[in-house]
Amino acid sequence: MEDKIELKRTLNVFDATSIGIGAIVGAGIFVVTGISAGLAGPAVVLSVLISGAIASLTALSFAELSSAIPKEGEAYAYAHETISPFAGFMVGWLWLVSNIVAGAAISIGLASYIAILVPVLPVKVVAIFSCIIVTLVNLFGIKESSLVNNVLVLVKISVLCFFIAVGIFHLTPKNLVPLMPNGWIGVFQGAALIFFAYAGFARITTVAEEVKNPERTIPMSILLSLGICMALYVLTSFTAVGLVSYRDLASSGSPLSDAAMATGNPLASLVVTLGAITATTSVLLTTIIGLSRVSFAMSRNLQLPRFVGKLHARFRTPYISIIILGVAMTLLASFADLRQVVAVSSFASICYYATTNVSALLLRERTRPRIGAFKVPLYPVFPLLGLASCIMLIFFLAYDSILIGTFAAITGAVYYLTRKQITRNDIQHPSQKVH
Repeated sequence: MEDKIELKRTLNVFDATSIGIGAIVGAGIFVVTGISAGLAGPAVVLSVLISGAIASLTALSFAELSSAIPKEGEAYAYAHETISPFAGFMVGWLWLVSNIVAGAAISIGLASYIAILVPVLPVKVVAIFSCIIVTLVNLFGIKESSLVNNVLVLVKISVLCFFIAVGIFHLTPKNLVPLMPNGWIGVFQGAALIFFAYAGFARITTVAEEVKNPERTIPMSILLSLGICMALYVLTSFTAVGLVSYRDLASSGSPLSDAAMATGNPLASLVVTLGAITATTSVLLTTIIGLSRVSFAMSRNLQLPRFVGKLHARFRTPYISIIILGVAMTLLASFADLRQVVAVSSFASICYYATTNVSALLLRERTRPRIGAFKVPLYPVFPLLGLASCIMLIFFLAYDSILIGTFAAITGAVYYLTRKQITRNDIQHPSQKVH
């Protein structure tokens, strides 16, 4: 009999929602809020709302697709199934590139907050060790990683609620004017960057084969995690720009800690700093989870080398992909620039989320009920709006991030075509299982 590569279903709704929140709340709100405020000014709250609305439209497509195609690999699996193997590969490739880069950036954000508590520690060194530790945790299994993540998620939600509760009583009205120093252009530029902060809402779909009752659990966890995080983001960003000038936030590597310090309460700043460390650790943890599972899915479809998808005999984790990606992230953390990698990650995220909306459109077309020889019309409003809004956001990103993202896409296409020539027989049978 065929020895299939299978993963264990151990995650419930709470675990899945926790992974989603763990992937969303982190560097985005604790670090990127300052960068986005520099573009949008106090109207960064509008940037958060716009990005959240766009993410919500795409989340509906993810919820629909995850119910119909409960497979490991997130947007990669959907594009592979509904569009073509090549489209799936390109989505998976961009996902891997963007999240390796984003993981390095998150580790730098984590190290920046740790440096507040222990100034003698070099930021780059702390970032490197953070990547190594999180990689080791992921090697021991998804349930163990999930348990650690659940604790981290509860802590960071509590910290953000504390920040809002304390800060809301110390707002300075003059910090809220001018509302839009760079006009609507700045607001949309801020929204394009803050999209990085929402990019983890579909992370749970990367572990679809490790979720109990995935057809129900995954859509519910996606919408729950995104809704909770949108509310937290709006309140947190409003509190931050009300406490500190947007100019000061833009130049800070730890904007929420600086905002908490403006309350005159040193304890508030300490709590927020600890919360930021917890939050970024949680996102770093789920980033490795997602990266390893997408590469696992691509390996199983023979679009990456077979050894990448090999599972550990005891822990049943794709340990080789975890090690490879963890090393890549660790090396990148030694020289990554936070602002630029956030823009590159946002570009790639927007691209593969746009493709997910295309997948939802194609799924609708294939599954429409018939009356006789005619299909019953279904109006895919949300996938169309999600696709259009993703495309719109791309034009508000910096040109260098678009160029770097395009170069990464071209590199992936060249790799795919080269590998297809070498392993032509395998690629012609994508459903073939790895022995």
